[in-house]
Amino acid sequence: MEINTKLLISVTCTSFFTFQLLFYFVSYWFSAKVSPGFSSLSFKKKIEWNSRVVSTCHSLVVGIFGLYIFLFDEATKADPLWGGPSLANVNIAIASGYLISDLSIIILYWKVIGDKFFIIHHCASLYAYYLVLKNGVLAYIGNFRLLAELSSPFVNQRWFFEALKYPKFSKAIVINGILMTVVFFIVRIASMLPHYGFMYSVYGTEPYIRLGVLIQLSWVISCVVLDVMNVMWMIKISKGCIKVISHIRQEKAKNSLQNGKLD
Repeated sequence: MEINTKLLISVTCTSFFTFQLLFYFVSYWFSAKVSPGFSSLSFKKKIEWNSRVVSTCHSLVVGIFGLYIFLFDEATKADPLWGGPSLANVNIAIASGYLISDLSIIILYWKVIGDKFFIIHHCASLYAYYLVLKNGVLAYIGNFRLLAELSSPFVNQRWFFEALKYPKFSKAIVINGILMTVVFFIVRIASMLPHYGFMYSVYGTEPYIRLGVLIQLSWVISCVVLDVMNVMWMIKISKGCIKVISHIRQEKAKNSLQNGKLD
C-alpha cells in the first residue's frame, strides 16, 4: 500500500476540491448559460440545483469509470477480495472525495438541502470506502457498488424538470421517469442478487477469513444499510412511475372515447 497511499490521498483531495469548485463556481456559470430558467430560481432552488449538477457530474464519472473497470480491469477481477492496487481504488478515492464535499455542502446549507437519509448514506459509504482504501481489500466490491451511481443522473434530471416547471406529464418527464425507474431497478435492486450471492459464495473461505471480523461485519452492515434505503427509494419511484403510466392510460382511453363519439 505504500506506493499507492500518496496517490489515493491526492486523488481524494483533488476530487474534493474539484467538486467544491463545480458547486460554488462552475455550476452557476454553466447553468445560466444552458438553462435560461436557472436565473429566475430562488436562492434555495439554486443551491439544490448546483448540488444536483455536481451529483450528476460525479455519477457520470464514477459510474462510467466503474463500468469500464467492472468489464475490463482484470487485476481487480482476478482476486475480488484481496486484489492489489488497481483502477478500482482510484475510482473509490474519487467517490470518497465527492462524498466529503457533498457532506460539507449539506451541513453548510442544512436548512435548504439537509436530509438525514443522505447523511446516513454518505457516512455508511465513506466508512466502507475508508476500510477498502486503508486495508487494500474489497476494491472489486466497492467498485461494483459504485455502479449504482448510474441511476443518479435520471433522478437529478427529474428534479431539474420540476424546478423549471415542466408539465407533470410532458413527454420529456415521462421518458426520463421510465428510464429512471428501469435503471434504478437494474443498478440498485437487481444488483443485490449477484452481490449477496457472491458474499455467500466466499463466506468461510480462506481469503474471507483473512479479512477479519471488523471488515466482514462492516461489509455486511454498510451494504445492508445502503440497500434498505435503495429499496425505500425504489418503492417511492415505482409508485410515481405507476401513477404516470395510469394517467397516460386514462388519457388514451378518454381520447379513444371522444374519437368514438365523434365518429
